Amino acid sequence: MLNILSLLLLFAATVILSALQKVVFLLRYAHLVADAEITELIDVVIHGLYLDVTMAGYVCALPLLFVLLAIYFPSSLWKKLCQIYVAVAAALISVTFAVNLGLYGYWGFPLDGSILQFLATPKEAMASVTATEAVGYTLTALIYFALLWICYGECIKSIDTKKRISWRIKPLLSCAVLLCIGLDFLAIRGGVTTAVANVSKVYFSDKAPLNHAAVNPTFSLISSISDDNEFDHYNFFDDNSLRERFNALYADKTAQPTERLLKENRPNIVLIIAESFGRSTTDETIAGEAVAPNFQRLKGEGVWFENLIASSFRTDRGVLATLSGLPSQPTMSLMKYPQKASALPSIAHSLNSVGYSTTYIHGGDLNFTDMASYLYNTGFEKLVALKDLKFDAPTSKWGYADNYLSEYFADAVIALSADEKPYFAVWQTLSSHEPFDVPTDKFADKMLCSMYFADSCINSVIERLKASEEWDNTLVIIIADHAYNYPYGISASSVTRHRIPMLWVGGVIKQPAVITQYCSQSDFAATLLSQLELPHSDFTMSRDIFAPQSHDFGYYTFNNGFGVVDSNGATIYDCTQDKVISDTHSAEQEDIGKTLLQTTFSIIKEL
Repeated sequence: MLNILSLLLLFAATVILSALQKVVFLLRYAHLVADAEITELIDVVIHGLYLDVTMAGYVCALPLLFVLLAIYFPSSLWKKLCQIYVAVAAALISVTFAVNLGLYGYWGFPLDGSILQFLATPKEAMASVTATEAVGYTLTALIYFALLWICYGECIKSIDTKKRISWRIKPLLSCAVLLCIGLDFLAIRGGVTTAVANVSKVYFSDKAPLNHAAVNPTFSLISSISDDNEFDHYNFFDDNSLRERFNALYADKTAQPTERLLKENRPNIVLIIAESFGRSTTDETIAGEAVAPNFQRLKGEGVWFENLIASSFRTDRGVLATLSGLPSQPTMSLMKYPQKASALPSIAHSLNSVGYSTTYIHGGDLNFTDMASYLYNTGFEKLVALKDLKFDAPTSKWGYADNYLSEYFADAVIALSADEKPYFAVWQTLSSHEPFDVPTDKFADKMLCSMYFADSCINSVIERLKASEEWDNTLVIIIADHAYNYPYGISASSVTRHRIPMLWVGGVIKQPAVITQYCSQSDFAATLLSQLELPHSDFTMSRDIFAPQSHDFGYYTFNNGFGVVDSNGATIYDCTQDKVISDTHSAEQEDIGKTLLQTTFSIIKEL
């Protein structure tokens, strides 16, 4: 019975120390929960117990089995296995706790399986974290591991698995252990109801940071990577109903656009994908100084899209949505599935088919998130990345700064003009990314400094191209990959977090204009191809913004949720809680979001 008591203490220690994680999280992100009542903060710990108990069940599962085996096969081996198992469990819990604590400020949602896509390139994965933060979170993990190991060691110390037990009491002890195993299974399962343990069980508030604080990060990670239905998460409608709803939303792919922006249909095309260039930052002014003054000036020279909504919150998802016209996925990145991603349509493929050369230039590592594989497989003939560049300059954590790449990119584009074929040249910037290491102190805020710096680098490319002979036959498009969480503290699910700029300039533009329709980043592909008078029917989920249609809307996804926004407001839906979490709600918008989310995964499953 002493063994059972020891494991009960192990269970209790895990629950108590898991609850301690919530306290540390709330202290670390106190600025995000500053408006919470004390009762709400207490509720974080109370509601978090649902998953903390589940994690305690996982920690005790194998030790209970070893104790049961020791009843009939006494050996010191079982205790050693217990010690090894709880040490591994303590290490996993400590690491996930510290990683979640560090990444939440950047991600805005609890640690989940999406972290795995960065393990192949750990240097890039850690590039957002400063050295001070890395040391701090490492120490946090070590201290928490030491605390766990001391407590676990005390709990296991009294276990005796080599003592021989009388046959007369073995059945009684076996029943007691089996009862504990049954109860432990219930803890792991999350109770006796039909709903098994899941992250949504701890959600209790309309304030996202409080819900996220209540989540056990180790459980969140394990549950997300153990889901074997990666492409079958969202089933709101039957197949026929889904098809009807989707077809009602999207205009005829052969319809002619109601507005022509270009003087000719085979211009040279320069696409600049600006890192984290959200509207909340590019529109910002500090003491009367514009954060992106060049961009604001250029808006008056070209076609400005006032209401473009980013597809997601990460570069890999935003790039794929831009180039292949497929909306992003809430809990996965399709770019990490090369076989499926390579089957997508793409702007590069479409332009290849009519004689364009295609080039993609980036100052960082294009192997990060399997981007190089995606780009090659979808039609880019030439990729230039960090490994190909030999500048006499230091690199930042992500690669070469934008000022070096802007000069290189402008030279490369002008050199392409010497060929007798049109070109599609893409530059993906990187300096406006954490940790915002840029050579300017224009503003006190480092992030805003990085946006100011990126703006100047992008402008230098524009000015170089303006001075070239090819400007009259060139279309330059500036679009962000995603936005940034500014103003600080805004919800990761908010519309503000997903508003991005798009601007078309160049000598081929007929006249400046402001486009006010609400649209999605994934609509860019069909819109561009339509303006070039090229077919786009294979871009199933990309809409020509200028095609006749009954409803204009922007659609985005965040961690396990979606938002739909139009001129009437926005509906934000959290799939974890299975409910609308926005202050405003439209049944039509909710229906659109569910239709697009389910259709996205239907397409992915068929790739």
